[in-house]
Amino acid sequence: MNNKNVSSPRPGRTARRTTALAVTATAALLALTACGGSGDGLDTTATGGQKNGTSGTSDTKPSRLLWMGDSIGEAQAPALGAAMKAGHAEFKSMAAAGGGGVLGKELSASTWQTLPKELKSFKPDVVAYQITTYDWGTRDEQRAAYERLAKTVNDAGAQLLIVSAPPFKIDDFYKKHEAEITTAPKAAKEVADKHPDTVRFLDASALWGSDSSAAKAQRSKDGIHSCQQGSAAFATWFGEQLSKQYGFTPAPVDQWATGKWTGDKTYSALGCQ
Repeated sequence: MNNKNVSSPRPGRTARRTTALAVTATAALLALTACGGSGDGLDTTATGGQKNGTSGTSDTKPSRLLWMGDSIGEAQAPALGAAMKAGHAEFKSMAAAGGGGVLGKELSASTWQTLPKELKSFKPDVVAYQITTYDWGTRDEQRAAYERLAKTVNDAGAQLLIVSAPPFKIDDFYKKHEAEITTAPKAAKEVADKHPDTVRFLDASALWGSDSSAAKAQRSKDGIHSCQQGSAAFATWFGEQLSKQYGFTPAPVDQWATGKWTGDKTYSALGCQ
C-alpha cells in the first residue's frame, strides 16, 4: 500500500479510551449480526454449486490460518487474529504495507521469498490471500500469478482462499492502474473456478459494497484502510464464510471484540478515533 495517505502515529491512547472504543465497536457489531448485514460473499461456482458445502473432507478448517495482503490486510489483521484465536484456530499474518502482492517482479519479490518459509514453519491448512491494491498486470498475468500462488499453497498441503479487496479511494497514485484493479478479482475467480477442490474465491462486496465513499465501506479518513469497527466487521463476516466453506465454528463477537487488539498501533497511525 502507498503510505502517503497515512498520518503519523499518534501518542498511545489510555486504557479507558481503548476500552470505550471496544465496547462501542462490540455493540455495533452485535447489531450488524442481528440484522444479517454481513452478507454472503460465496461464489457458488467455486464451491461446486453448494453455498453451504465444505472442502470435501470431514475435518473442519482452518486450524491454522495464514493471512496475506497489503496494508489494507494489515489493518484487518488485529481483529482477524483475535477472532480466529477465540475460535480456537492459530493465526499468523504476513500482510505487508507497501507490498504483500503476488504480481510484478519488484513488488512481489518479498512475498515470494517469504511465503515458502511461512508455509514450512507455520504449516497452515488454509491460506487466505486478500487481493492487494498492487496486483497490477494484464488479466493473463494476474491469472498466472494466482495460479502460481495456488500451486505453491496447495503443494504445501493447504487450501487457498482468495478474497476480493474492499472498495478504496482511487487517487492519483492508483488512477492509471484502475483497469487492472478491476480485473484482478475476475482473474482470481477464474483460477478458483478451475480448481474447485483446492481454491476458493470470496466476493467481499457482499460486506463492503462497491463505493469506497459510502458508509457501508467503513473506510478510514484516508478512504483506503479500515479502522477498528470496519476491521471487526470483516473478521465477523470472514468467520461466517469460513463456516460455510470449511465447517469452521467462529466464536461469538462478544468473546473477542473488546480485546487488546483495538489498541493496535496500526489504528493510531491511521488516525482512527
